[in-house]
Amino acid sequence: MTQTEMREPTMLVLASLAGGRKHGYALIADATDLSAGRVKLKAGTLYAVLDRLVEQRLVQIAGDEVVDGRNRRYFEITAQGIDALEGEARRLEANAAAARARIAGWRPAGTGQLQFGWIS
Repeated sequence: MTQTEMREPTMLVLASLAGGRKHGYALIADATDLSAGRVKLKAGTLYAVLDRLVEQRLVQIAGDEVVDGRNRRYFEITAQGIDALEGEARRLEANAAAARARIAGWRPAGTGQLQFGWIS
């Protein structure tokens, strides 16, 4: 089966949920941590991703609770979600390995510096 590219927010939500069930705010914070601060999900983006993942059965609702008068909905990853996340991790690793191999071809032996064909 062909693996299609997964958008980064989707991958980060699945990666976060692979660590255990979480509610929305915890998912936003964890996605920021997982991306070393590069990705800061907005609530609208997060819930659009979660709605799509629930529809695709990659994530499921794992309960609700009221905290300080506010409803928290929890989500958890499914076995299908783990499979999709694993497939995306493999796809990214393969692309990174191919890029590293090409980069290595541009380094003159022993210099550690890049050399481009038109610039020496």
